[in-house]
Amino acid sequence: MATEIKVPVLGESVTEGTIAEWFKQPGEAVAADEAICSLETDKVAVDVPSPVAGIMSEHRVAVGDTVEVGAVIAVIEAGATAAVAPAPAPAAAKAEAPAPAATEELTGAAQTMSPAVRRAVLEHGVDPSTIKGTGKDGRLTKEDVLAAAEAKAKGPSTSSGRADVVASLAQPEPVEGRTPTGARGEERVKMTRMRQTIAKRLKSAQDNAALLTTFNDCDMSAVIEARDKYKDLFAKKHDIRLGFMGFFAKAACLALKDVPSVNAYIEGDEIIYHDYVDISVAVSAPNGLVVPVVRDCHAKGFARIEQDIADYGARAKAGTLTMEDMTGGTFTISNGGVFGSLMSTPIINPPQSAVLGLHRIEDRPVVRNGQIVIRPMMYLALSYDHRLIDGREAVTALKIIKDAIEDPTRMLIDL
Repeated sequence: MATEIKVPVLGESVTEGTIAEWFKQPGEAVAADEAICSLETDKVAVDVPSPVAGIMSEHRVAVGDTVEVGAVIAVIEAGATAAVAPAPAPAAAKAEAPAPAATEELTGAAQTMSPAVRRAVLEHGVDPSTIKGTGKDGRLTKEDVLAAAEAKAKGPSTSSGRADVVASLAQPEPVEGRTPTGARGEERVKMTRMRQTIAKRLKSAQDNAALLTTFNDCDMSAVIEARDKYKDLFAKKHDIRLGFMGFFAKAACLALKDVPSVNAYIEGDEIIYHDYVDISVAVSAPNGLVVPVVRDCHAKGFARIEQDIADYGARAKAGTLTMEDMTGGTFTISNGGVFGSLMSTPIINPPQSAVLGLHRIEDRPVVRNGQIVIRPMMYLALSYDHRLIDGREAVTALKIIKDAIEDPTRMLIDL
């Protein structure tokens, strides 16, 4: 019996998505609840599972197509069994026709690859069946192919029939009178739906908000000392590492309580204030930066905040964040320091009105009690919408965060 696979409900206000990749091709066996394709929405990538076991009969849409919720994207013959693959051709037959055999083999192996991975395989002439995939469910990534190509280049100078075929296809024909200058490749790749959405939202923030950034520096000595002193006990009791984000989240709660406009946003001709703090924490995902929301930070302790952030980070890498995880947020913290950033002007996450940017910690000379000493310092940046937040309020909020980090006791006694 044929079963139509439809686009599932993707979340509140999300009505469509884009087919990013097919995991199952026509003729392949599908298990019940097994993912058959990846569907990109504006915020997350969602795997579409099969409700039945059977054989993939057909794709109704192609990679890159935009589909609405409820649309039929594939058909599965429930209860069917996969066709037996034909026996491999004898070695003599392969020797007589190396080019077609290599091409067919490569095409078959590439059926479950993304377009970028397929291009990398062809470009570098590697055998995808010999590469261990590090992507979701063991799938190949472009980085896997590039690493294999680099390892191959460092190995013995031998070539297989497949490599010869691919290399010959990749070599440009010589042009009379022109001296070869080496490989100068270009690659045109369509932006993913998530990247398009990120681009639109960031540009919208620049177009619609009056953006301004205020800076301060922060002595991290007290926080580093507290972490070193209690990290083992903290990890033993809560089964989570004590990081810096918990300190900054709690410090931000103090600032947003004292300066409520930084925790508000504009809607039409009204200002919406919040008596709670939901902090969007920017984390890296395979397709770009995402901002899952740690809710009720004002009511949570360090351990719960650190657990939530660690969980979001792991799920972002695995591609399992949901629309609900990304919805809401009254304030954002973005830590560019993990990538080595010294200073930046972060862009607000609409409709929010402010974002705190953290940066790398480095030892710098500072003056303390008339003496030049070395301290672990971090630059802090607070970007804000000047339509709602005055400069005095922004500077005050950032100073509260700085003071709380430099003297963490303030977070315990609500100063």
